[in-house]
Amino acid sequence: MAIPISRDPAIDVSTVPRHWYADNAVATAISNGLNLLFPAGERFFVRSVNRYFDRIKDETLRAQVKAFFKQEGHHARAHDRFNDQMRAHGLAIDPFLTRYERISRWIEARVPAKLNLAGTAAAEHFTAILADNAFADGVLDALHPQMRELLAWHAAEEIEHKAVAFDVLRAVDPSYAWRVAGLAYASVMLSGFWLWATIMLLRQEGISLAEARRRLRSLGGDPVTTRVFARGIRQYLRRDFHPNDNANEHLARDWFAERGLPFTEAA
Repeated sequence: MAIPISRDPAIDVSTVPRHWYADNAVATAISNGLNLLFPAGERFFVRSVNRYFDRIKDETLRAQVKAFFKQEGHHARAHDRFNDQMRAHGLAIDPFLTRYERISRWIEARVPAKLNLAGTAAAEHFTAILADNAFADGVLDALHPQMRELLAWHAAEEIEHKAVAFDVLRAVDPSYAWRVAGLAYASVMLSGFWLWATIMLLRQEGISLAEARRRLRSLGGDPVTTRVFARGIRQYLRRDFHPNDNANEHLARDWFAERGLPFTEAA
């Protein structure tokens, strides 16, 4: 097992326009809905894994976890900077962020720590699938150059550390029941907050949810449900599943290689 590499490219997002996804308000709102979750979400992942750091005996896994912490910290700060750009475009995101963080911290404090870890492992599986789609399906090609750089870097590192939280959960408690509980927890939290954030942003664009669905259907539909949640849940429910079963390392490796950067592949 290799150690992920911590990188901090400090991407400048100050020129990103309001509708940065193919100049499309609906596609941008859906993507921004997820982006809004990242800073607090990444910090939740770090806290959930760090809660069990002292129980990790394998030195390689401990080193992987430390690198995971650094990568997630960089992601959180980068998306904090992008949130500032959303504010500069006049989007009123702070009321949502305040409620989102208050509710998510309230839940985090009241569920078992092991469920937070299991939820993190499952959420990392979902983000790795999102990263896979971003590279493999050409999604990045439709983005403003600075957002393409930001999200490609984030996606590549999600692929690089996709198994770390899962391996920590397996070291702490390898039971299938906890894994499935974490999957349910992550699915409800991620989909619920993402939908809430997206509706909030669409309203600020003067677009109803019904209108957004109509526009998505005209474009061939929203692939998130089938390509992320349905695929992710189906894979994760296999008893013998491991994140490294998804052989997508080449997508991240090739992106880093184009920039002269090394990539750490899982063994």
